[in-house]
Order: sequence, then C-alpha cells, then structure tokens
Amino acid sequence: MTAQTSDAILDRMMALHPKIIDLTLDRVWRLLAALDHPQLKLPPVVHIAGTNGKGSTQAMIRAGLEGAGHSAHAYTSPHLARFHERIRLAGELISESDLTAVLDECYAANKGEDITYFEITTCAALLAFARTKADYTLLEVGLGGRLDATNVIDNPVVTVITPVSIDHEQFLGNTLGEIAAEKAGIIKPGVPCIVGPQQDEALEVIEYTAARLGAPLLVHGQHWNVHEENGRLIYQDETGLRDLPLPNLLGAHQIQNAGAAVAVLRHLDMGDDAYEAAVTKAEWPARMQRLKTGPLVEQAPQAELWLDGGHNAAAGIALADVLAKLPQKPTHMICGMLNTKDVTGYLSPLAGQATSLTAVTIPGEAATLSAEETAAAATKVDLPASTANNVSEALAAITADDPQARVLICGSLYLAGNILRENG
Repeated sequence: MTAQTSDAILDRMMALHPKIIDLTLDRVWRLLAALDHPQLKLPPVVHIAGTNGKGSTQAMIRAGLEGAGHSAHAYTSPHLARFHERIRLAGELISESDLTAVLDECYAANKGEDITYFEITTCAALLAFARTKADYTLLEVGLGGRLDATNVIDNPVVTVITPVSIDHEQFLGNTLGEIAAEKAGIIKPGVPCIVGPQQDEALEVIEYTAARLGAPLLVHGQHWNVHEENGRLIYQDETGLRDLPLPNLLGAHQIQNAGAAVAVLRHLDMGDDAYEAAVTKAEWPARMQRLKTGPLVEQAPQAELWLDGGHNAAAGIALADVLAKLPQKPTHMICGMLNTKDVTGYLSPLAGQATSLTAVTIPGEAATLSAEETAAAATKVDLPASTANNVSEALAAITADDPQARVLICGSLYLAGNILRENG
C-alpha cells in the first residue's frame, strides 16, 4: 500500500461534516458504539489538556515511560508533515497499512453520517490502540477538553492540565475562566489531576471542578515545585526532591512541562530512570528545533536555522525567553500566521528580541494571514518588517546581507509542517 491510500480516505473524511470544528460528543459516542466501544479496551490512560505545553509534556511522559521499560500509545494533533505522526502504537508511528485499515473501518462504520474529521480520526486512533498491546495510553486533547473527541475515557489513571491561557475564544469562551472550565472538563470523579502553573482565575475554576467531582489535585506551587538551579532541574514534592538534568527541549517553559511530566511519572510509581529519560530523551519537532539538514540548510550553509510552531501570546512570551538566553546574535524571523490567532499578542514579546521579520503567506492554508497583514502587525509592535513570496526567498534575502545570520522560522504549526515536509 502507498501513502496515497490513507490520504484518499482522509480526504473523503473531510467531506463528512460541513464544519472543521463542531464541539459535541454525540457523534463520537455513536461511532464508538458502532465500533464496539474501543475506548473501553485501552491500556491505562493519561489524558492531557491545556493551552500550552500539552505536546511537549506528553512527549516527556512517553520518554519517561519508555526509559522505565514500558510501552505507550500516544495520540496528538495536529500533525506536521504526515498524518501518521498523530498515532503512535506502543511507541512507533502507525504503519501505512494499519492506518489505512482503521480509517477504512471507521469510514464504513460511520455509514455516511455527519462527523468531523477530528472526531472520526480520533475514533480510528482509539480503535488502533485497543487492538495493540501497550502498557499505557497517552491522549492529548485536540481543542478544549469538555467536548473534545478524546474526552470519552470514564476512568483514566491520571489527568493533566498544562498552563491555560487565552486561545480559540470563538470555541471556548472569551474569558480565562470560561476557557479553563472547558479544559477542566477532562477531570473525572476520584481521578487525580496534575495541574501545571496557572493564573489565579484559571486555577479557581480547576479547583472548583475538582472539588465538585471529588478528584484529588496535585497543583504546581502547592503539591509540587520545579525550578532551574546551577544548570540542573530541581523537582520537589511531598515525597522528596529529585536533582535532574535540564530538559533537552529548549526554553524556560520546558522546565514547567518537565515538572508536570515528572509529577505524572511519580504518581505512576516510576523510578529515577523514568525521570531522567523524561527530561533527556523527549523528542518534539518544531519546538525551537535546530534545522541541520535539508534544502534550506544547503541554501544557507553558514546560517543558524531554527523552527518553532508556537502561535499564541503565551508561546510568543516563551519563545522570546528562549531567544534572550541564546548567545547574543541578531535574530531574523520568517513568520507566517493564521487569521484565527492573536497576532499582536504573539509578536509583541518577540519585538524586543528580533532584529527583523520577513512575513510569508502559509502555502495551502485557507485561514492564513497574507504576508502583508502579518508584516503590518509586526510594524505596529515596532518590529521592522518586509514580505517575501516564500520562505526560501526570505532566507535568501536575509543571508545575502548576513550569511551567518540566526534565522527563526515561526508563527504557525502549519508553516512548520510545510517546512518539515519540504526540508525533510
């Protein structure tokens, strides 16, 4: 079978609902029933929600479990280069033949009824997980939590809520409290919930939800703490302290994500091998990823090329912090963003760290901001901006003036995916 086989089925699935996002669980429950309830046959589930850090935290938990000799299924979204990235079976990306089989089975079981792309592909992932032996299942929420297609697990072994911030207001609400309430929808009666650093408004909602459901909370700053000290990661909870290497994923925010991952692993009674693997062996592309091979690197062999897919205000703050801690050197951004994002909120913190921004339109994305719109937003926050037809053209213009420039390609996971496909 070829990759086009699964791609053809995925294309058909896109036509099963007029909307890309339509939050409800009714269609998911209907299809899962037709598939004989695969969600009831999974290895113990760790369910992860939040605005920022879900994917990185999941990657660290998986690395930790594998470091302790366990296997784990993992579900994440969106994918960057290929859909297969969303589904890991016992640690390995799903094969083309397995993906095609579960997609085809779900498409047939759905019988042409309305269902969104994310809903039916989530059902396909759960079906694949139910049929493959593993020790754990790691489920990352797609959007929100309460009505997300992953929220069909009645009794996960633990839930996780990473930092909550303003994002996807058109679906989740206009206030931090409303958004936190949607994220807290994954909390289950009696099931412990690991809570990452939160603003007070979000934490109050999470605590209220947990109290109403009788779910024990393990909250950052109350039940566990994590910080950097002398080039090490120091984690402490009510049972003791662990002195660990710094995360191999860059950024101060990864310290917090690592703390949440270690809290989960400690709850699961993993040992020191798991904690060390979590912070040293996690892999998560397009999160301040250094590009070292591929056509773009060959085009600008002396340049320092980075790729990041963060796209909201909190991600802009985290990215600015990473840039501030890199060796001093002018940083030139190549940026493409979607029109559903807070462009000003993302760019404002970066204006103090970047020398220039070259805006591009994201290829093949209907919701992309035009290069001109992104450049205008950069100018408003005092970030010198220009436009280019594509990333290659932008890179050529930057490196013509400075062959050894630091170049950060950023602004959207969709742009990052495009770069990884073309630069692979």
